[in-house]
Amino acid sequence: MNLNLPVPLYYIKIDQNIVEIPEIQENEEILLCYSLNPQQSQSIEPNQEDLLEKLIFAGQKVENKTSNQTVCLPQGKYLFAQHRSAQVLSQAQWLDMAIEQQKDGLWERNKLGDLLYVRYLFEDGARVTQVFRGTH
Repeated sequence: MNLNLPVPLYYIKIDQNIVEIPEIQENEEILLCYSLNPQQSQSIEPNQEDLLEKLIFAGQKVENKTSNQTVCLPQGKYLFAQHRSAQVLSQAQWLDMAIEQQKDGLWERNKLGDLLYVRYLFEDGARVTQVFRGTH
């Protein structure tokens, strides 16, 4: 799905050494931003093990807390996909979703950006995993 995000979503920067995402509760959100391998990120058949290069930042939305250390999901145009369930998706699961999103985007001749954003949140009684990939 194509999404036009009209305003940036801001988060407080947190430790980048996240190994496992905690169980997301109501009013919690986590945003991860990854750089992608330039060759794999433009391939119609990317290799899952080689697609992600590194975690650039991690952020958490916290009610009534301010910080000079903020990160954001910038406003702009994105390919967007999400999954709702009792648990947030594991990295392998959301990476599969991102690969399908990439295949569809390239098939539709979109010019895809080199960053992948993963957002975890609790919404309407379910845990949601979202993936965003910028387009130009």
